[in-house]
Amino acid sequence: MKEAVIKDGCIGCGLCEGICPEVFRMTDCNVAEVYGGITPENEESASEAESSCPVGVISISGN
Repeated sequence: MKEAVIKDGCIGCGLCEGICPEVFRMTDCNVAEVYGGITPENEESASEAESSCPVGVISISGN
């Protein structure tokens, strides 16, 4: 199963949440967090969020 991780350095742009709200959301501190799992249905949008992150802090790993 694939999983997403957000490393330190998020600038709080909200792009990941906009692309894949099933996996990413913004916290009260205005940084992104992973709160949902990557499923076959949202895997493509999660990968798009990873490649679209302007500071490259999203990492997706697994099968």
